[in-house]
Amino acid sequence: MNRLKLAVVTCGFLGCSPVAPGTVGTLGGVLIAFLLAGTENYLLWVLVASAALYLVGRALAPWAEERARGKDPGFFVLDEVIGYLVTVTWVSGPSYMTLVVGFVVFRFFDIVKPPPLRRLERLGGGDGILLDDVGAGVYGLLVLAIARVLLPDAGSWSV
Repeated sequence: MNRLKLAVVTCGFLGCSPVAPGTVGTLGGVLIAFLLAGTENYLLWVLVASAALYLVGRALAPWAEERARGKDPGFFVLDEVIGYLVTVTWVSGPSYMTLVVGFVVFRFFDIVKPPPLRRLERLGGGDGILLDDVGAGVYGLLVLAIARVLLPDAGSWSV
């Protein structure tokens, strides 16, 4: 059972990467967005996936912190997956360019944690682990939306 929990919170063991587990773990979000990109109701599916992952992550966060003997363990990457999915939330599926630019923009905000994201980390349990990355995803989505308006001819933003 512990191996299954570890597989879930590490997004298929991506979070077990010895180097930059958060960045590697974010690739799980890229894969989910890529797989959903061609679906008819992309926005609905990405919201359902994000909500389901949030609920699972919130439930498994205490187990992960106990296993790691510390707060917000590095191997726990469901927060990065959810945050990335928020960044690439569009009405229709994102293009390859959006997937890549969204990855860079999300990782920037997740690492820098501009206000008030750092304060969200202080919340207890799963919410403290997850919400700062959801916030980084919102910042990323805003940047992509602004870029989409200012640079409409920069390439295809959606499938």
